[in-house]
Amino acid sequence: MTFQLKPILVSALLFMSCNTGKLTVVGSIDSDLDEASAAQLISGSNLVWTIEDAGNKNNVYGLDKKGHIIKDVDISNIKNHDWEDLAADTNGNLYIGDFGNNSRKRDHFFIYKVKNLANTTDKTEAETIRFTLPDDMKSEDFEAFFLWKDHFYIFSKESKKTMVIKVPNSIGNHVATYVTEYKLKGKDTRVTSADISPDGSTIVLLNHDRIWKLTDFNTDAFFSGGVESISLNHDSQKEGVCFKDNTTIYITDEDSGKEDNNIYKFKL
Repeated sequence: MTFQLKPILVSALLFMSCNTGKLTVVGSIDSDLDEASAAQLISGSNLVWTIEDAGNKNNVYGLDKKGHIIKDVDISNIKNHDWEDLAADTNGNLYIGDFGNNSRKRDHFFIYKVKNLANTTDKTEAETIRFTLPDDMKSEDFEAFFLWKDHFYIFSKESKKTMVIKVPNSIGNHVATYVTEYKLKGKDTRVTSADISPDGSTIVLLNHDRIWKLTDFNTDAFFSGGVESISLNHDSQKEGVCFKDNTTIYITDEDSGKEDNNIYKFKL
């Protein structure tokens, strides 16, 4: 009886541990990172870069595809107020979005530009893009952004509708510009990360159990074209998404205590 039950038990455990829905596990993120709050690739580096959010170090981490920390870089001249997402340009610069605002009381938000990260060892400094919201806009919580046509497009984390603002990619002080808002479809529509494909034709917005794929949009009216809600058949605290190429994305999630945080791959 014992001999017959063992294969059944092993199969059940394998099924439970591998039940990642439509996602393919690429690697298990190093246990030293409890909160992998973003994912981003940059030119000149084959690593997946991530950060931790509020209450953690002002460091950026470069992971190999298995999830091991290969680089741990201290951004020594800034603080992690509430880092939420990462973006990149074609010159290998990384941008940190410090715009988390759970209390809805922040007046000032920051995007930090980190140059030449691929060739940096353990410490560097960042330049600061500082912005406020328009006078007629209430303070919002933001967790997602990307860089497109020399502007950052920043998405609010709202359950009723997603608001989009933009800020120029220019060191200094700015007032954000309102772009649009849209009611996404799904049980939970809070956007936790975003990215745009290298060819600029596809946007992905991430949530804990799905993505929304935006295509055929007109200029920065991103919701004017196709808006497709795609269930991942997997629910975890997903906080990071980036394009590997024009049709494939990487997704990262945080350690929920129930399962390890992973790097996943998904074909659009």
